[in-house]
Amino acid sequence: MSSEADLLAIAVDIAEEAAALAAHRRAQGVTVAASKSVLADIVTEADREVEDLIRTRLAAERPGDGFIGEESGDANGTTDVTWVVDPIDGTVNYSFGIPSYAVSIAAVSGGSTLESWTALAGVVAAPALGETFTAARGEGSWLGEQRLGVSTTWPAGALIASGFGYDPATHEGDLANVAKIMPIARDLRRMGAASLDLAFVAAGRLDGYFERGLKPWDYAAGALLVVEAGGEVRRTMLDSPRPMCVAGTKELVREILERIDS
Repeated sequence: MSSEADLLAIAVDIAEEAAALAAHRRAQGVTVAASKSVLADIVTEADREVEDLIRTRLAAERPGDGFIGEESGDANGTTDVTWVVDPIDGTVNYSFGIPSYAVSIAAVSGGSTLESWTALAGVVAAPALGETFTAARGEGSWLGEQRLGVSTTWPAGALIASGFGYDPATHEGDLANVAKIMPIARDLRRMGAASLDLAFVAAGRLDGYFERGLKPWDYAAGALLVVEAGGEVRRTMLDSPRPMCVAGTKELVREILERIDS
């Protein structure tokens, strides 16, 4: 198996090419290709084109590796490496011209979820922000040449991000969780792209983050960013169709989970 550094170099190169394509298609105008589970959960033609680029590049660079993608499905590999890909995280933002969207690519081994895999390398590339966040196992999290670290103090309360499911039937429960968290929060942010929420926790721009219903491609790269920046990512309610994912320092993650579970 290649080293984490080798995998990261491949991921960065492909993510930045994919991000440039996404930004180019955004400038040309967005065409909605389909809806997913509910009408609000859309797929654009750019999602499919960007994932096809990533999948094609990975197949050329790393034949035999597995693949888990949001748009084109899964493929088992003959190596122990699997690539977990969200071609455009934050598609609704993307379709409306809101700059909070990103390409997320991670290389993992040994499983298909956070609990079962070992994360090896991850990239979150946000072309509209001009930022690419990177991490490799044991090598820290980085934004360019700046090493990242999670925030460890929040004297005015923690700045916390969250997100809500697209299904209106889930909104009441999600809002109830927000109400439980607000007593410890300085304020709440809702940006609509889990990979960026996690990258911002890693960068100390947010103190914490929680959301139900994330898929592996939503958190694969971002979770590694947080861990390599000194934080923790935990998922609970794993028997539910909408598990809870929480990120921040170990202390803040514990406090959020205590409040949500109460």
